[in-house]
Amino acid sequence: MREMFLLRHGETEWSRNGRHTGRTDLPLTEKGEAQARALARLVAERSFDLVLVSPATRARRTAELAGLTDYEIDPDLWEWDYGGYEGITTSAIREDRPGWYLWRDGVVPGDADHPGEGAAEVGARADRVIGRARAAGGEVALVAHGHFLRVLCARWLDLPPADGRLFRLDTGTYSRLGYEHAEPVVLSWNAPL
Repeated sequence: MREMFLLRHGETEWSRNGRHTGRTDLPLTEKGEAQARALARLVAERSFDLVLVSPATRARRTAELAGLTDYEIDPDLWEWDYGGYEGITTSAIREDRPGWYLWRDGVVPGDADHPGEGAAEVGARADRVIGRARAAGGEVALVAHGHFLRVLCARWLDLPPADGRLFRLDTGTYSRLGYEHAEPVVLSWNAPL
């Protein structure tokens, strides 16, 4: 594999409001659709050997508006399952758990549909995606979510999944992972178009 392009989906109402959006399937806002269309400039310059997209509507719509219409849905690309914190802001969580930080403290269990995940579980999914990307060769594009892609970056660099906390990632941005002297590196991160 030469490079892996990571596209974070465009803005949703919940991402705009800072609400944890794991498995809740929300549409893009008008701004999110504009962000996705802007990513088309990047996509038009490339020929991808493999394109994987999260099952979430916001990721699929981002892929399509960016011009990535020949893609495969990969359930491993779903966002972190926030369990009982789904739809809640960090400040609201901190009312009950002062100082709470996702990367350190994790989530509380949810229900059967949203049981919640720890960083290690998200990291295991990221490892599977990285394995698929490396096996594909050439250039690979992934369209997914902020926290998941941050974990994937950490795993790409052989860091623990919780070190994804080091890589802020905004909506509607792209990042590139690749190699230098056969070692995994970050080529660009959190770049807007």
